[in-house]
Amino acid sequence: MRVLRDKIRAATARSKTERPVSAVVVDLNPVLRGWSAYFRNGNSGRKFNVIDGYVHERLAIFASTKHRLAGRNWATRFTYGWITRLGVYRLTGNVRRATAHASR
Repeated sequence: MRVLRDKIRAATARSKTERPVSAVVVDLNPVLRGWSAYFRNGNSGRKFNVIDGYVHERLAIFASTKHRLAGRNWATRFTYGWITRLGVYRLTGNVRRATAHASR
């Protein structure tokens, strides 16, 4: 989890606000897809929800800084609809439950 958060934090760093948000999303999506493909088997649904929330927060704060919007009310400015329109890959809903018995 720490490695993924570090990658998200690096992609959405405040020093990179000259880049458009859509370019940041293009760089971030392969990382999220790879993480989802590797950890989708088993019991990772709660962690996927946490990561989705973290991505939402970091992108909203990045966009706030880019557009010079003050305050921590990013959740009302940048809703999940905004995240969906950007095309951010969502980890939630990609979990495959492991079977209790081996297939024969």
